[in-house]
Amino acid sequence: MNKAQFIATLAPYFNGSKKEAQYAVSIVFDCIVRTIHKGEDVTINDFGKFKKVDRKARKGRNPFTGETIQIKASKKVRFLPAKGLKEVISGARKLEAAPKPPAPKPVKVAKPVVKKAAKKVAKKVAKKAAPKKAVKKAVKKGKR
Repeated sequence: MNKAQFIATLAPYFNGSKKEAQYAVSIVFDCIVRTIHKGEDVTINDFGKFKKVDRKARKGRNPFTGETIQIKASKKVRFLPAKGLKEVISGARKLEAAPKPPAPKPVKVAKPVVKKAAKKVAKKVAKKAAPKKAVKKAVKKGKR
């Protein structure tokens, strides 16, 4: 699952708004990244722990030539799955049913507001149009 698919999966929980789901996902990821960048661990119960790990400089081998090379020290992120996640993945614990998204609220359609002046104009137009229709019908039938 990539980020776009993840957002599409979450959208029903945000009344079908992918924009709001994307905003929520972005905030969560940003908080995790910023916290790890500070050097603090991020622990989410029954899911796991993200932590920053310093790797020492070491020697390695170039796989093509076989010569020894120096690998620089670096910083990595390590994810340690929680016991609850391990149990679900191994099948020792059953996964609970996913929460259902809330039912969409019915959309209220506002009735158009017709002003009194507009009603009067409509009545006048209707009165004027009525005699013309009668004249046109008479002309069609051959009466004048």
